[in-house]
Amino acid sequence: MIKVLTIFGTRPEAIKLAPIIKELEKQSDKFVSRVCITGQHREMVDPFLKLFNIKPDWNLNIMKPNQTLLDITLSILSNINIVLEQEKPDIVLVQGDTTTAFVAALAAFYLKIKIGHVEAGLRTKNKYNPFPEEINRRLISHIADLHFAPTERAKANLLAEGINENAIFVVGNTVVDSLFMILKLTETHNPSVYIRLDPKKKLILVTAHRRESFGEDLRNICLALRRIVALKKDVEIVYPAHLNPKVQEQIKDILVGSERIYIIPPLDYISFIHLMKRAYLILTDSGGIQEEAPSLGKPVLVLRKATERPEAIEVGAAKLVGVDVENIVNQTLLLLEDKEEYERMVNAPNPFGDGHAAERIVRIISSFIT
Repeated sequence: MIKVLTIFGTRPEAIKLAPIIKELEKQSDKFVSRVCITGQHREMVDPFLKLFNIKPDWNLNIMKPNQTLLDITLSILSNINIVLEQEKPDIVLVQGDTTTAFVAALAAFYLKIKIGHVEAGLRTKNKYNPFPEEINRRLISHIADLHFAPTERAKANLLAEGINENAIFVVGNTVVDSLFMILKLTETHNPSVYIRLDPKKKLILVTAHRRESFGEDLRNICLALRRIVALKKDVEIVYPAHLNPKVQEQIKDILVGSERIYIIPPLDYISFIHLMKRAYLILTDSGGIQEEAPSLGKPVLVLRKATERPEAIEVGAAKLVGVDVENIVNQTLLLLEDKEEYERMVNAPNPFGDGHAAERIVRIISSFIT
């Protein structure tokens, strides 16, 4: 039996690791699956755990008000050691680029436990954008034993940094697996979106909450949204706002009172997927949504200065529009008014996988450990 300890702390990690955890559970004759959550984003993780019936074996419960990155790092590092020493896993799985992923991988390395990195090889080559994620994922790459790259480009990034090619596996992105698992549920699910949408209007779904966007960038994004609804009376905007008080305050200062802009609490994943399906287009600084939207045929405007997911841009499913007010407004209006440009993005291929990444990852772990 191979013992796999999966460690995560945020909603995106939960979404992308759930298909692997469920695949490990399916193969209980080969694997012992153990799950540890750090509590980095506890309120946003719990609904997803319930959705997929994942019961954590460990909860570090580290979240405290107004934590700094240093606080989070120290708290996880000081608590994860007990879990690793008691569980003695054959391999630790971490996902992506969060502080949880980096610190868990570092702790496993200190104890000479093998590390599998899901969604390995994403890069912007700008250490402060995204911050701190770009450095987190680079550091994980140099201590991990297995690198599960979502695309050939991600593999090339790893090779350029001297990672052993024999340890890199292009498997697709597990977010597509998760999305396919959820799509069936959205057919009968009545989403809790807290608002009544007008079916005659074009819905723009917005998410913007990244740490590097705080301040002037987030202000520009909000000003652009206000301008868009002023110019286009046939448009309404739904903005599920992150729970971070800094995000909430800034959004509400600018957008509360704007006609046809609905600021709502974070949604459960099924409701969010339902809104993605309902949306005419999506504006986001999220990494995961850049991967999910092409599977749904939804154009994405990326509200960032750089993206580690250029594949969607290269195939035409997404555009990097930055955080300049005029550019956000102009690119949004282009998609609202130019049917040919809109259809070109809708029909772009999905570069992120076929929904079988979790199966490949579990198969590789089995071969590697045995």
